[in-house]
This record gives sequence, structure tokens and C-alpha cells, in this order.
Amino acid sequence: MISWTAVRHIVHDVFGIPFLRRGQRPILRAVLDGHDTVGILPTGAGKSLCFQVPAQLLPGTTVVVSPLLALIQDQTDKLEDAGVAVSNLDSTLTEREEAAALSAIGKSDRIVYVTPERLERADVVERLRARGVALVVVDEAHCVSQWGHDFRPAFLSIRSAVVALGRPPVLALTATATEEVTADIVRQLGMKKPVVVRTETERANLFFEVRRTPSEDAKLTALVELLRAAPDEPAIVYTATVASAEALHTALDEAGLDPVLYHGRLNKTARRANQDAFMHGEKRLVVATSAFGLGIDKPDVRLVVHFMFPDSLESYYQEAGRAGRDGAPARAILLYRLEDRRVRAFFLGGKYPKREHLLAVHRVIEEATEALRLPEIAERAELSERRTKVILAELDAMGVVRRKAGGKVSRLRSFADPGELAAFASSFEDRFGADRGKLDEMMHYAQTTACRTNLLAAYFGEEPEETCTHCDNCRDGAAIALAHPRSEKAPPVAEAPRARFAKGDRVRHASLGEGVVDDVTLVHVHVRFDGGAARPVAVDGLEAI
Repeated sequence: MISWTAVRHIVHDVFGIPFLRRGQRPILRAVLDGHDTVGILPTGAGKSLCFQVPAQLLPGTTVVVSPLLALIQDQTDKLEDAGVAVSNLDSTLTEREEAAALSAIGKSDRIVYVTPERLERADVVERLRARGVALVVVDEAHCVSQWGHDFRPAFLSIRSAVVALGRPPVLALTATATEEVTADIVRQLGMKKPVVVRTETERANLFFEVRRTPSEDAKLTALVELLRAAPDEPAIVYTATVASAEALHTALDEAGLDPVLYHGRLNKTARRANQDAFMHGEKRLVVATSAFGLGIDKPDVRLVVHFMFPDSLESYYQEAGRAGRDGAPARAILLYRLEDRRVRAFFLGGKYPKREHLLAVHRVIEEATEALRLPEIAERAELSERRTKVILAELDAMGVVRRKAGGKVSRLRSFADPGELAAFASSFEDRFGADRGKLDEMMHYAQTTACRTNLLAAYFGEEPEETCTHCDNCRDGAAIALAHPRSEKAPPVAEAPRARFAKGDRVRHASLGEGVVDDVTLVHVHVRFDGGAARPVAVDGLEAI
């Protein structure tokens, strides 16, 4: 049993932190007691300390799986400054550097940072296993759910790597996760009866605002005006694609705003140079895709603007939360057109494997007489290796196959009955529907006249207040009608076109069941259904109870 006195010593003397923040103590206790743990703490709440402290006290190595090279480098530098023995294994290392890092794992390093792709290598897993792994940490764990089924399927291999490492406890950390996303993280990582620690998401210093623009030119004009109004304040402008980031960077540069650019297709030298210029205050503006910002600790960002529609409220809140980490007032502004949704809907259409793809991989597995490697399965199924890896991860989670470090896949069992096979075949259709619902939630946020922070709180399963003091709708008085739908001072919600319901009404949907109205917009009724699921639905599909 590790004493709390030892914990306080590490917190105070090694990391120089005078006191723990809310949520850190129960996470530390759960980890030190050997439990699988999910920690959901707001941006800036000190998630890294939740594994950096146990790493100094637990016997063996703490393996931290992190999604971005920039994030790994940033945290490695800070740990080295604190005198903590740390190394990293990522694609920036030369062959000689990687050999030295692997050798160091067996000697002194308390913390080893790896990318998900490195954990797919048998030699890396074997070296870690030989050293003895006390804890596996999945930082920015929402990426397991958001990215794993799409362009980073290596996230779905973490589960197999944990088993190969001897099944040490797992700690998953993120700033944003609904109950549904949390359940998906737990499932994909194979966590066992995890302790879930969740603190409130509200950031009272962060002002939320939405500005609707009729055209792309109007949107660009609005953005330039916002940035010129505060010429000395650090700001991040997010956009949805590499092409749009490059075009917007050029436009803002021509407008004299001198931005830097950041996206995943820049070479490593340019990415690092641009990031450093922004982090060190040499440049005050960065135009970026979602590749920028995870875990980057720049506390004085005063403005985050989304120039294009995010794919979900999780993504939006995660990215918006990079403003005001120092606790001083900051702004998060969404610029949108109704047409922006089409860009996200287009990407969503190709995100998941189709039913025939799943059945093709399953057929290859069933017909195989020995364990196969990923390239063989992909070739026989006539699919890309990336898509095949996503499908194999689903079969692994269902206990149908076992994936081993190094790439071999063996069949454990056949599906028990036609119903289980049918459920497998439709599994990604269900995910597609859920993602489409998230996109609707994001549109709902953009269009609502209700309190935006309350909408965010309700989305993340928290109890909303009446109104807040830090969103545009509350500032302008627009939120009153929906916060107090039957108030004599406010126009009734029913005056909105097609709306027949008000906040708090009990309703029934033919296929989704019963629930309570959270909000009403011009096109949807936002319902929290019994059991926790919240989604916008068409008014014609509801009846009052």
C-alpha cells in the first residue's frame, strides 16, 4: 500500500505543485490501488499529473500512449526539466536513437512515451514486457473512439498490446467524453470494472459565441475583423481540412495578419518550427486543422475561432478549451454557414467499413487454416490494410479473433448464431448513425437560442443551471425564452415554426422511447431519452405524454 505522504512528497517536491486540483485525488487513489481508471477532467485541470506521480511510486515502467509527436515532445521536455527519467519511442527517432531508447527502457526510465503505431511492433512490446509495465496510460483517450475507426486504426490495437504486456492496469484520460464515448473507450481498451472520475466541464472564464455568416466571403471578413480587433492576443483558428487550412492561411497572410500554418501533411521540421513560433510568442496566430493543440500547454490563448464546422460537440469543446487555460477571460467563437455541414457529412460517408467489407474479412478468417498476418487478410478480402485493421479490431473486441503484437491474427471461435453475425455486420452502421447524430447535435448548438453552456453541460451528462453569464445567448437575452418557457416576460417557445413542445415536456418517440425535452430549435426538438441518450429529432416524430 502506497502512503498518501509519499504522494504528497512527489507532488510537492518533484513537480513543485502546492495542491491537487479537483478530480486528481480520486484518480491518483484509484490508479495507486491498481484499478482500471477513466479520468475526464477539463482542459488545463492537470491530467498529466495523474500518471506522472504514480510513475514515480509504482514498481516498473509507466507506458504512456499519446497521439501526437508534438505532444510527446512537449511533455518529455517538461519531465526532463523536472529531473524525471523519461524516454520516447516515435517515428522521429533514427534507427540508432531508437535502439538506445529501447535499451534505456530496461535500465532506468520511469515513463516511456509511445505512439499507438509503435505499440503494434512486437520488438517494442517485448522489450517493455521484459522491463515490467506497472501502468498503461492512454492520453487523449477520446481519440480511441473518434480516430480509431477512421484514420488511426492503431488506436484499436492498444487493447491487444495491453494483453501482451501482461495486462497491467489501464488509465484513460481525456477532457471530453459523453457517457456513450466513455463506454466505447472502456470497450475498445478492454478495461475491467473501471473507476470513472468525471468533473464538471464548465469553464466560467470562457465566453461562447456563434456568428452565422451568409457566404464564405462574409465569413472571411468576420474572421479578419475579429483578429484585427485584438492584434496582440494569441489566437488559434481551426478549419476542417488541409486544403482549407492552406487557403485560409494564405488569405490571412495577405490581410497582413502574419499567421503560421499547422497540419499533419507539413513536414516535421516545418510543423515543429511553426509550433515553436506560436508557443514562444514569436507569432501570435496559428491556422490549423485538428492536428494542432492536443495537450499543448499555452495558457495565454485568448481566442479560438472555428472557421468550419467541427464534427461533434466533443471535438468543439476539446478545441475551444485551448483558450483561457490560465483562467483569464477568453473567447470561443464558431463561424458557420448551413452549407458547412455538408463538408462534414461528406467525410462521414466514407469513414466506416461497409457491411460487405466486414463480411469479406470474416469470410477470410473463417476459411483460414492457420494464423494470418494483416497484409494477407487484406489482400484476400480485397481491402486496404487500414480498413482491414479496423474490422479486425471489432472482431477482437467480440472475442472472435486474437491479434498479437507483430501482426498475426488467429481465430478463437465462430459466431455463436446468425444473430451475432448480423450484429457484427451492422456494427459500423450503428456507429455511422451515432456520428450523424453528433453532427446534428453540433448543428443544434450553432442554431439554438438557449444557453450554450447549459446545452454543453446537458450533452456531457451534467446538470445545467438556469442561465450562464458567459455565452452570447444569455448576454443578448435570447436564452430566456427557452430557460423559462412559460414565463410571461418571454415569448413562448411554441411561437417558433412547427414547434409544439417546450423545455421540460415529457414526450414519446415511436422507436427511441420516452424522454424529456431539453431544447427546441427551428428544425428539431432536442430530447434526452430515458437511459441517457440525447439527440435532436424531428417534431413530427414526437407526441406529448
